[in-house]
Amino acid sequence: MSWWDTDDDEDDEYDLDESDVRVRPNPKANRPRTKVRPEHADAVIGRVLGVDRGRYAVLVDADADDEHEVTATRARELRRNAIATGDSVDVVGDTTGDEGTLARIVRVRERSTLLRRSADDTDRVERVIVANADQLLIVVAAADPEPRTRLVDRYLVAAYDAGIRPLLCVTKADLADPAPFLANFAGLDIPTFTSRRGAMPLGEIAAALVGHRTVLVGHSGVGKSTLVNALVPSADRATGHVNVVTGRGRHTSSSTVSLRVETGPGTALGGEPGRGWVIDTPGIRSFGLGHVDPDNILRSFTDLSEIAEGCPRGCTHLPDAPDCALDDAVASGRLGDIGRARLDSLRRLLATFA
Repeated sequence: MSWWDTDDDEDDEYDLDESDVRVRPNPKANRPRTKVRPEHADAVIGRVLGVDRGRYAVLVDADADDEHEVTATRARELRRNAIATGDSVDVVGDTTGDEGTLARIVRVRERSTLLRRSADDTDRVERVIVANADQLLIVVAAADPEPRTRLVDRYLVAAYDAGIRPLLCVTKADLADPAPFLANFAGLDIPTFTSRRGAMPLGEIAAALVGHRTVLVGHSGVGKSTLVNALVPSADRATGHVNVVTGRGRHTSSSTVSLRVETGPGTALGGEPGRGWVIDTPGIRSFGLGHVDPDNILRSFTDLSEIAEGCPRGCTHLPDAPDCALDDAVASGRLGDIGRARLDSLRRLLATFA
């Protein structure tokens, strides 16, 4: 008999069960992490109205009889994702909105628009201002503080890049004539409102806001929060004054918040019944454009964009650009006076970006 031979059954050495398997104990006594996330099929849809110290105010069932606001935090998997005022989100947990309850944002839905800025023109890291707005109301004072054309140009570039319609409101027109300032934008066909002490065109502005989500931007001290309080009497946004030494306004609005504007009989604004949203933002003194695609600016000028298709490849469309088709259109009179003004405005915006 060979030493290899044995009387044992060959299958005996594999006759094992679960008790023979040694499992290393989990010292933290928690379940192992998994990359598989729940689908949250029971999530409800809400809209972010604002954020305060990591807590999001979310409107659920907007415009319905049971419309209510809930307080939510973001889910762990969204820790690296920006959630902005105006975002449409999926919310789970306690969505009753009762005092002391806390829901959880688990998804950010696709955005239609995104208004952004960077710290400066060389910084590619974008700062999200607001999501899903379709209008940008630029508020500027005729004086105290002095209007800054270049800052307004930057607002316009950001709006055109995001695909948002710009509007312009000039406040404090009783202190200075706004006409010379407005002449800089004559070729852009921007709806413009002029406000002075005791004569704020609330009806006209409110009518332009109905049916839209409009974000307000402006330099500190131009009266943006005063305008918001007039449009939404319950807003109670803090207002400040302009420093007489520096000419700069004081930052009074410290957060971005979305507020409902209502018109019609029985409201402070009167007029035809309607609803819209205004999104008030903190006053800022700089607006970086490091994230902007200059092609988006040209596409916003649809009439000039068609002519620019005849430009050489890589044309900057600036005044010193060789063989620019826009110059040929001016020389031939094809653009006319209005078209010439629009071209001047376009080139100023492109030069601002460059």
